[in-house]
Amino acid sequence: MAKTVRLADIGERLGVSTVTVSKALSGQKGVSEELRVKIIRLADEMGYVKNTAEESKTVKESYTIGVIVAERYLQENQSFYWMLYQEISKRAIGKSCFPMLEVISPEAEDRGEFPKVVTEGKVDGVIILGAFKAEYADRLIREGGLPILNLDTTNGWESCDCVVSNNLMGGYRMTNYLFELGHKKIGFVGTRLSTSSIDDRYFGYLKSLMEHGVAWREDWVVDDRSLKDGKIDKYAGFLLPKDMPTAFFCNCDLSASLLIARLEESGCRVPEDVSVVGFDNYVSGQFSGVGLTTYEIDTREMADRAVHIILKKCRDAAYTTGVYMLAGKFIERESARRVGPPVPFV
Repeated sequence: MAKTVRLADIGERLGVSTVTVSKALSGQKGVSEELRVKIIRLADEMGYVKNTAEESKTVKESYTIGVIVAERYLQENQSFYWMLYQEISKRAIGKSCFPMLEVISPEAEDRGEFPKVVTEGKVDGVIILGAFKAEYADRLIREGGLPILNLDTTNGWESCDCVVSNNLMGGYRMTNYLFELGHKKIGFVGTRLSTSSIDDRYFGYLKSLMEHGVAWREDWVVDDRSLKDGKIDKYAGFLLPKDMPTAFFCNCDLSASLLIARLEESGCRVPEDVSVVGFDNYVSGQFSGVGLTTYEIDTREMADRAVHIILKKCRDAAYTTGVYMLAGKFIERESARRVGPPVPFV
């Protein structure tokens, strides 16, 4: 008796997911025409007979989720995005789905090359992890032909679903905290226009300055990365102002740790001479040698929500959530100290 040909058998021969095979054979969106032809031709050659129950079960229960991230975000061995991807992976596997990571090089991003997981039809939906250059993100969202979710970024695209932390209010909370400690000279560390997250945290910083009647100073806004390639560089960035603030709010914990190292190299002690606070709660002082006060992003909840949404979008092309925003949590440690009575709001 001849062996029954399954969707998985066809997918294995072509190196694509079972769901991709199902979509191609049933005429659904999300599969390129070239790949669809290959799948249909191979199914005929193998003698596949449509099994409605099998296809229904596949569409409902098994998906391959592509996760794409720019190479610059993985330059550190224990980066925030590595941690976030691990959380995504655990939750996807827990739902009987398979996560597939693709790291996009700066050259591929500049050339506008689509991720291979998309062009080769290996995934059923895509999570964009972190920001890409506007042209690249725009083309991927417009022409990718797959359900897409932005995670930890909006990528500047209004109609795309996103899961982000409340960056503006987080930046506002951290700057307010420094005012509560009596600081009036507060700087910001982060290269503006580099990512939407940095910009939103910067806007939170500005909101707090305005409400306390403190003037913004350009020399107290310190770049931490290249605007061209987005790489954080301790020596190219972190140029300290001549007139030093008494405190800095940094857009992320890694930048806070590198700033502390730069301050100590210049003879400033943290927090005795300069207070420093961060954002993310993933470093917590392991690089800086001092417990870092920060604003925690709940990566587990972010990953859980992201996987939930992308699976819903895979099942229903019309499903959308808009921007889903998660609140963070203030974490106080030893990197900031009181210098006087709280600065009142104006």
